[in-house]
Amino acid sequence: MRIVATHRIESPHADVLAWHERPGALVRLTPPGVATIDDPTAGGIRAGRVVGAHMGPTALPLRPAWVLRHAEATEAGRFVDQQVSGPWRSWQHEHGIVVDPADPSATLLTDTIEVELPGGVERSTPVGAALERRVRRLLAFRARQLREDLALHTALAAVPRRTIAITGASGLVGTQLAALLESGGHTVRRLVRKDRPGPGEIRWDPRAGELDPGDLEGVDVVVHLAGRSIATRWTDAAKREIRDSRVEGTALIARTLAGMTDGPRTLVTASAIGVYGPQRPGEVLTEEDTAGTGFLADLVRDWEAATAPASRAGVRVAQLRTGVVLSDGGGSLLPQLPLLLAGVGGRLAPPDAVTSWITLDDLVRAYATVALASSAEGPLNAVAPHPVTQAELVRALGRTLHRPAVVPVPAAGPALLLGTEAARELVRADQRVDATRLQQAGARFEHPRVEEALHHVLWR
Repeated sequence: MRIVATHRIESPHADVLAWHERPGALVRLTPPGVATIDDPTAGGIRAGRVVGAHMGPTALPLRPAWVLRHAEATEAGRFVDQQVSGPWRSWQHEHGIVVDPADPSATLLTDTIEVELPGGVERSTPVGAALERRVRRLLAFRARQLREDLALHTALAAVPRRTIAITGASGLVGTQLAALLESGGHTVRRLVRKDRPGPGEIRWDPRAGELDPGDLEGVDVVVHLAGRSIATRWTDAAKREIRDSRVEGTALIARTLAGMTDGPRTLVTASAIGVYGPQRPGEVLTEEDTAGTGFLADLVRDWEAATAPASRAGVRVAQLRTGVVLSDGGGSLLPQLPLLLAGVGGRLAPPDAVTSWITLDDLVRAYATVALASSAEGPLNAVAPHPVTQAELVRALGRTLHRPAVVPVPAAGPALLLGTEAARELVRADQRVDATRLQQAGARFEHPRVEEALHHVLWR
């Protein structure tokens, strides 16, 4: 089967080629739900480079390996990768990156894929036709992602190249943020808990309170994302772990930065709109609003307060209060997809409950903007500018997936899985959160409305 697709990128050839050469490019071109790159720190299109990946979202228990090797590459921008081992009988992907002859300021990407399916399945069969549609959607996603990332890098072109240390760099958000920064020419250092950190890594142990200030010398910005997932059953032990993983880690970083005379001068931390409490019907919530009640509200108050030592020492501190993150690779959307694709999915909360959401890619671009090109301090609501009701969200999901989405999930389902408290705060929340302050800080939204957002994250 041969698949050929050409996409036009409104950026100079040299910029597009340089972007492909940098670490992070392949991660940014790969939807998180499709595969995870084994070594996200590697980059380049040189002949001989071997790329390993594991297929499917990280939440899956069994993820087949796929290994590719760059068989050819030219300085003009043509390179070819071939399957070494993986799911296909054979796979060859030729990438062409050339100046658009109709417009020298633009670039044409031409992808030519030769794939032989297991069992000799042909393009004319339903399986072959489905694969071709899926590949073409994936190539369109890659072109759109490249355009949007290059637009951000162009907007930040005047910012000097920085060194950014990231905690939680192997998580859903951290992996994409590190890749976005590296593909823009910045240097990323990942904070890890290994006894023997590798190149580009910094060892820390938030439980033991261990972080050597000397390891942060030369770092300009710290982005703190680490923390135990809240998408779990909230037993007393789990709540302690969730709280300690956020508050203790944040306090350690803040103390360390406060004690440095020539250390990082910017700290950007994760936070959550859970601070407003789960049930705020009829209100438009801004950063000036009072905190609500509940486990998440109490957690976020303590989490954000733990940054105080850094603020008092003159470090610029910003906290991104994140809403529901839309991604095909994790978050709240992933568990819903099987039911929705089967045509038996629907809303998780009352139809008029408001969901404040943001795509994974707009979120990581917001982190990059606040970290590198903003003077904003304090909390920032990291949500898209157009929240939706649960009824609107499921209608948009149904249209995007071409499936009915009319079967509400009984309230007992999430409660059985997560417990009553977590289900109330995570699944059945009603929060209309305002994004104005984040926009004033310079963040731009490529996916401001939910239907176009879903088309992007589900590459439809």
